[in-house]
Amino acid sequence: TDRFLAVSHGRSERLVPGNAAAVDVSRPFSSLTKFGTAFLNRFEVSELPSPILDSITLIDTPGILSGEKQRVERGYEFEDVISWFAERSDRILVLFDAHKLDISDELKRTLEVLKGHEDKVRVILNKADLVDSQALMRVYGALMWSLGKVVRSPEVMRVYIGSFWDQALSPTGEANAKLFHAEKQDLLSDLRALPRNAAVRKVNELVKRARLAKVHALLVNHLWLKMPYLWGSKSKQKQLTGRLETEYVKVQKAHNLAPGDFPHPDKFRAGLAVHNLSDFPKLSSRLIDVMDGGLTRDIPKLLLQLRDEGDADGALAASVSSQAGLDDGSNPFAKELDYSSREQWVIDTNSKAKWDNLFYSLNPSGSPETLSGSNVRSVMLESGLSSEVLRVVWDLSDIDNDGKLDADEFALAMHLISIGRNSGGASIPNPLPVAFIPPSKR
Repeated sequence: TDRFLAVSHGRSERLVPGNAAAVDVSRPFSSLTKFGTAFLNRFEVSELPSPILDSITLIDTPGILSGEKQRVERGYEFEDVISWFAERSDRILVLFDAHKLDISDELKRTLEVLKGHEDKVRVILNKADLVDSQALMRVYGALMWSLGKVVRSPEVMRVYIGSFWDQALSPTGEANAKLFHAEKQDLLSDLRALPRNAAVRKVNELVKRARLAKVHALLVNHLWLKMPYLWGSKSKQKQLTGRLETEYVKVQKAHNLAPGDFPHPDKFRAGLAVHNLSDFPKLSSRLIDVMDGGLTRDIPKLLLQLRDEGDADGALAASVSSQAGLDDGSNPFAKELDYSSREQWVIDTNSKAKWDNLFYSLNPSGSPETLSGSNVRSVMLESGLSSEVLRVVWDLSDIDNDGKLDADEFALAMHLISIGRNSGGASIPNPLPVAFIPPSKR
């Protein structure tokens, strides 16, 4: 794509131009107007009636270009736009093709813009099925070496390897099919965890912004105090901006601040070029004290509250299972199928989305993520069906007989319970018709 595309939920499929999306107060894109018409002409919002988009918005960026001339031809500051989206994103996926690993000047600048958001970044080595196992090892090593020169961090970045599309693997990479499947499941597990940790990430962003705002305020006030009262303000400001690195050190030592919280000198210098330091008001020490109080007292209380709520969600299932004395690998109600059919699954998309939300609210674990009998027992008991019926439901749903339910098996169990509640336990089909078997299990 040659443009930024936001994919969000809508009642019907439609494409909203960037200029219209930016003036729509119901959308979170109004501040994008600062990047000008050249950018908005290359920004679109695509609305789709997909359940997965109820709680997530996907942003697809243009492909990375190389060369100064191509960068100028965009007509807007690409890195500034990337920075805007990075600050508001929960996860940032950086994709590389296995046969094209060169890091261009623009990509290098883009990765540098993501500094400070390293916890959000995941790297994907895509189209890895186009190379054999030996070549894949060399490609992976070359990618890590290239990233190491750009991303200045002692931590090794997580790289997911695979062929991330809905087509069959290339014969060249079929030998790595098991690896690609495991990597895909790890990536999906990482993405599925995002909604569960959304509140904590928002608090983290709040703390990050508060610390940066404090440093910015102290730095501006430090420079403001050095400005003359009557004349010579322009020459003094020019003098101060020329030695920002020295002033940074003074502010850091005076207020015991972390060097990493200071803005990049060139970026801060560019901001000062369009403002007069003498026009800023004097910093209120009371406001700084209020901010410090919020960071040291209120935020920890909020995090404690979020943690307690998370613990409470899993406490009920844990207490029920402990009272029942259940093993994780057993049927909690305990005393060959035709997998070749392509018949449509009896569970529609909306129902599957509803059961998936319930599935992930029960804190599944493993890769792929599954729920044990102790996790789901209390949920199944809430149906009011007898243990005899629920035992049959479990046996029918645990298609791979591993003593656990994955997302598809759990959705099947909930569907069978719905049939039992509406029409009685005797109406639950046994054995299962092919249409009841999840496509992933056929």
